[in-house]
Amino acid sequence: MMALKKAGAVQSNTAALRELRFEIEEFNVEYARVLDDFDLMRWAEDFFTEDAFYRVTGRENFEAGLPVGLIYCEGKPMLKDRAFAVLETTTFAPRYLLHMNTNVRVTQVDAEDAVHSESNYMVLETLVEDKTRIFQVGRYIDTFVREGGRLLLKKRDCVYDTLIIPNSMIFPV
Repeated sequence: MMALKKAGAVQSNTAALRELRFEIEEFNVEYARVLDDFDLMRWAEDFFTEDAFYRVTGRENFEAGLPVGLIYCEGKPMLKDRAFAVLETTTFAPRYLLHMNTNVRVTQVDAEDAVHSESNYMVLETLVEDKTRIFQVGRYIDTFVREGGRLLLKKRDCVYDTLIIPNSMIFPV
């Protein structure tokens, strides 16, 4: 993993950090495109390790160390089950979602080459016969590992700020 590898805090190798941050940004761009295209089976299959952890939870719960989440998946089979449930068994009004991700920050590269990062996200929702509104705003708190030469999510906590949750909070963010 470049010249950053040291247990503990991220080293000050600016070029290596920039390269790693850009790789995470590119990952998030593709991740957002797949979700925007509503390709949820690809989302579950292509972006996570087999034993990945994925949770969408409120900021209040996260900061209190509470494990509860609106969406809580441990392992790729649960992610695929979530995708299948949304695609096949849920009835909902037609809509478009637009995911945006900004301010990627690498927070740590540990001795096992896990890359820890944080970034902000916002999801806009447009119902077919309604105006566009903010669906959810929050922060990704991620742990990436490299498998087959590419980054995959080992853990993603989507920590949302809003206290009022839309009824349609079944979609991954």
